[in-house]
Amino acid sequence: MLLGSAAVAGAAPADTSVALEPEESDVLTIDPPKPTWFFVDGGWDMPGTSIFDGESGKMKGMVETRRLADMAIDPAGKYYYVAETIWSKVDRGTRQDMITVYDSKTLNLVTEIALPGRILIGSRKNNFIVSDDGKTAYVYDFSPTSGVNIVDLARKKFTASIELPGCASLIPNPGVGFSALCSDGSLATVAVKGTKGDITHTAPFFDATNDPIFDNFAYDRKTKTTTFLTYTGQVFTARIGATPTVSAPFSIQAAAGIRPGETRPLELNWYPGGRQPMALHRPTGHLFVLMHMGEYWSHKASGGEIWQVDVAAKKVVKRFVLKEPMNNIEVSQTEKPLLYLNGEKGEALVLDVATGEEKHKIEKAGGGIITVLEPN
Repeated sequence: MLLGSAAVAGAAPADTSVALEPEESDVLTIDPPKPTWFFVDGGWDMPGTSIFDGESGKMKGMVETRRLADMAIDPAGKYYYVAETIWSKVDRGTRQDMITVYDSKTLNLVTEIALPGRILIGSRKNNFIVSDDGKTAYVYDFSPTSGVNIVDLARKKFTASIELPGCASLIPNPGVGFSALCSDGSLATVAVKGTKGDITHTAPFFDATNDPIFDNFAYDRKTKTTTFLTYTGQVFTARIGATPTVSAPFSIQAAAGIRPGETRPLELNWYPGGRQPMALHRPTGHLFVLMHMGEYWSHKASGGEIWQVDVAAKKVVKRFVLKEPMNNIEVSQTEKPLLYLNGEKGEALVLDVATGEEKHKIEKAGGGIITVLEPN
C-alpha cells in the first residue's frame, strides 16, 4: 500500500484535458401551413396555439397567443395573425390592443399593428377574420359601442373603425367589405369605402332571442356562401355579396328522420352543442355537427355523436358515436377528410371520416377552438 501510494505520489499528473468541439447554433423552421394541419387554441391551459399534423399526430410548433386572443391564417400561408390585448403588468397597467403578425416558417414576430380598442372575446372564430385576398383584416370591437376595426395587412396599418350597432360574428364579403350577424335576426352588410361604411340589412331570418345562431359558423371562400346552425338545429345558408340572400332553413333532426328540435322546455331530443359544434367540408358541402341528447337551451353540452349532413340534399348520411363527449370539431379540407376534435380533458382526437377510425389521440393538446387551412 505504501509503495503504491509512493508510486502514485511520484508520478506525473494525468492529462485530463478533452478537446471540445465548438458549439454551433441553428434555427429550425417549419413548412407553411398544410391542409392536413390543425391548430388548437390553448385557451387558459396552454401558452399559445399548438400546431399539429393530422396525418402523423405530431406537434409541429406553437404560435404565441395569449388568453382570449383570436388567431387567423394568411390565405397565402405566409403569416399567422393574432388579435389580442395585453397589459404592461400582466393583468393590469397600460392596455395595448393589437394584431400581432408571425412568420409562418420561423414563428418569429414580424410586427405589431396597434388598434384603437377591442373587447376581449376569445374562442370566437368569426370575431377576427381576414379577407379572401389576404389584404384586409376585420376585428370586432366594443369600445364603447359594437363596431369593426379595419386593418390594411399589406401596409401593416390600422385604417378605419366603423360602428355597427347590435352586430358581431363577421363574414368576408369580397369586393364589398364584410357582413355580420345582428341581434334583430338580420345579416348586415358593410360596403367599405375608404374610412366609411354603407350599412344595409337583410330582412330578419332567425330569432336571436328564442333560437340563436352558433357564432362559430363556416364560410366557404370558393362558393361565397356561409352555413349557419341554430340552437334547435335549423340549418341556413347565405350567399354573400352586395345583397346577400338567405335560404329557407331545414331541420337537422328531420334530415335524420326524427322529430325537429323545439324551443319548448322539457322536450327531450337530439340537439347540437359545444363551443365549436359544427365543421364544414367545403369540397363536398358536408356539415359535421356535434349532437347530444338533451332539451332546448342545452347548447353548451358536449356532443356524444357526430352527424354528417349533406347540406344540398338536406340529409344526414352518417352518424358517428364518440367514446367520450367532445366540445369542438373541425374537418380537414382534403379529398380524404380527417375530423379533429377535443373536449374538457384537453385531448385532441383525429378520426378518419371514411371509416370512423381513431387515427390519433394527442394528450395535453389544449381544449380551445380548432382552426384548419381553408382552400383558396
